[in-house]
Amino acid sequence: MKTRVLKGTCLLTVGAILASASVGTARAQLPFVPSLPYHGSDAAERIVTAAVVATVVYFIAKHEATEHQRQIAEARARQSYARMGSKRKADMKAKKVRYIAVDTERGQASSPKARKTVMIYDTQTQKVASNNAYDVEKAPDVGTTAKIDNYSAEYVGSGL
Repeated sequence: MKTRVLKGTCLLTVGAILASASVGTARAQLPFVPSLPYHGSDAAERIVTAAVVATVVYFIAKHEATEHQRQIAEARARQSYARMGSKRKADMKAKKVRYIAVDTERGQASSPKARKTVMIYDTQTQKVASNNAYDVEKAPDVGTTAKIDNYSAEYVGSGL
């Protein structure tokens, strides 16, 4: 899929949310959007909600991970999750984020345009969520929750 099409789709989605009469409806359709501290201004709430929703990670390519990529991602994710403090784990649970996104090494199938290759780790099953590796143009900031494919995951980087 061309990144131009993906970016256009994301912009249309954000526009539809801004035009929506009810931000509560948008939050019901996108459960990874956190509650916002604004109660008075509908316009401010819509703008902040759109900014939060816009943290969708643009992945260039999705491909099957090699066994080596899978092992690296799983080891890094386990280390990272084990080092997380109980407050951070409780915050993830409160936001209903069960996945973490972790860097793995680039493989032969990785896109030359990709800055990083990430995989998704399931903190409940303690395993990599799928055998997919995602090549990303720009990784999110460490500690932020991002939408990658069908997953809402907290990005931990290399976890080291």
